[in-house]
Amino acid sequence: MAFWSGTVASKVPRKILFMFTLSLSVTYLFYSLMSCYNSLQFPLQDNFAYQARSAGTEETTLAREQLYSTSPSFAEAQFGHESTLLSIVDREQGGDHAGTRRASPTESTRLRAATEGDLRVNCTSDYGEKKLPQAIIIGVKKGGTRALLEALRVHPDVRAVGNEPHFFDRNYEKGLDWYRDLMPSTLEGQITMEKTPSYFVTNQAPKRIHTMARDIKLIIVVRNPVTRAISDYTQTLSKKPEIPTFEVLAFKNRTLGLIDASWSALRIGIYALHLESWMQYFPLSQMHFVSGERLIVDPAGEMAKVQDFLGLKRIVTDKHFYFNKTKGFPCLKKPEDSSTPRCLGKSKGRTHPKIEPDVIRRLHKFYKPFNMMFYQMTGQNFEWEQQEESISRGSLV
Repeated sequence: MAFWSGTVASKVPRKILFMFTLSLSVTYLFYSLMSCYNSLQFPLQDNFAYQARSAGTEETTLAREQLYSTSPSFAEAQFGHESTLLSIVDREQGGDHAGTRRASPTESTRLRAATEGDLRVNCTSDYGEKKLPQAIIIGVKKGGTRALLEALRVHPDVRAVGNEPHFFDRNYEKGLDWYRDLMPSTLEGQITMEKTPSYFVTNQAPKRIHTMARDIKLIIVVRNPVTRAISDYTQTLSKKPEIPTFEVLAFKNRTLGLIDASWSALRIGIYALHLESWMQYFPLSQMHFVSGERLIVDPAGEMAKVQDFLGLKRIVTDKHFYFNKTKGFPCLKKPEDSSTPRCLGKSKGRTHPKIEPDVIRRLHKFYKPFNMMFYQMTGQNFEWEQQEESISRGSLV
């Protein structure tokens, strides 16, 4: 090595060596940039990956699930090992578990195209296209909307905004371009979503959303209105400890038993009143009602129905959940490469203040006719009247 260095140094001017090295570096940089340029054009190209996606084949669905997963096989796919994807397709289509069946040339071409196409997109963190949402979780506050959204975000075909945009109630004057810019970029076949629970009780929201997209899908998470009101109050109390007691706020005149329905914590729970506004613009076929109670005791069952409503494959199942005894509701199981499970934050799971049983009975009596009306409007019986005893004993938010 010393001989070689000495020989080169004596016969070749250093300037020439420098220029040669520089030219190689520039060439490498050029090809790298061209590779990323192709990825930026990917969503607009009519290539095999998109042909496979639009055909809705089982191969590309499995390939996308594998690419979006957080398992070690994703790292293998990034380095071109498509054998893992082929073996999964083989098992799903009835092949042997050893993966000895060889894929057909068409299968291999489609999988390679889908895999390479998705990996090229990773050259930029802002791949795909920003679109207005095709589905919105419009309510209700303290019903379980955050839990539902986090579970939906596990699905590889759902892209959702983490924060609540509040476009149709507080920021409508900023325009649709501003709203669209808040959305995550999506690939073909993925659904764009957002959730803002206050939309359900905003008078202008139904018309505004209908103006944007009359075929949009709406999801409403509802919960026993008495439990929901106490949960709402508990959240406010944690921020403003000086507020009056729940009993004081709930009544205009407690002696006469006059409920103060103007208090927002109680008014939100008059679901039938708010649903009337939405039914003026949207048919029930475009609405899906999720039971907040069943979302706690059977999250996989509720998620199956939500995925069906959105036209998604049932990917989020019971294997994604475990029950957290401390919080009193399900959490998402941790991914293989994560050290902590995905539970909702500290603002979820607060213990309710103890409310006098007489107050709870009066509230149930107040809500009962509205609940019956809501059951008739939706065609679903949420059985809230049967929960009075358990609520009287106290529960978790």
